[in-house]
Amino acid sequence: MKFNLEEAIDSLRRTPEVLTSLLEGRPDIWVAINEGGETWSSFDVVGHLVHGELTDWIPRLHLVLENNMSTFEPFDRFAQFESSKGKTLRDLLHQFTVLRETNLDQLEQLNLQEHQYDLEAVHPELGKVSLRNLLATWVVHDLSHIAQISRVMAKYYQEDVGVWKNYLGILKR
Repeated sequence: MKFNLEEAIDSLRRTPEVLTSLLEGRPDIWVAINEGGETWSSFDVVGHLVHGELTDWIPRLHLVLENNMSTFEPFDRFAQFESSKGKTLRDLLHQFTVLRETNLDQLEQLNLQEHQYDLEAVHPELGKVSLRNLLATWVVHDLSHIAQISRVMAKYYQEDVGVWKNYLGILKR
């Protein structure tokens, strides 16, 4: 297996800084735009990440460590629409930064051992998942949302790039 906890933590630790650098201080349109329909804006994505820090990664990690094939509580992928009401992007970025640091501190304090990565729990839709799966997914989930935010922001200028659009793969997704 390729999973390495130290590398995972390093990646997870970088996400708040990446998002803050990418989004903080941008004009409102840059954080409010989406790809149309039911798609998410950057603001929505950051709210989703906050919700995940509160209710997903660490609570599920503890269930896996109980080693009794506990079933995860379903994760509300849309909770941010209610929980982010009245907050600014700066509020959400700060909250995400604090929560992520707290969660990574908890993760490091567990001093996980290699054999624990194979412990399992049950995802309500996907079935058996291991601690390794959960931790690797946490990293990839972050990277996926960073890519999503970048794609949404790039599409803001998709008409303005003219003929170069054919060379800009990010605009084709």
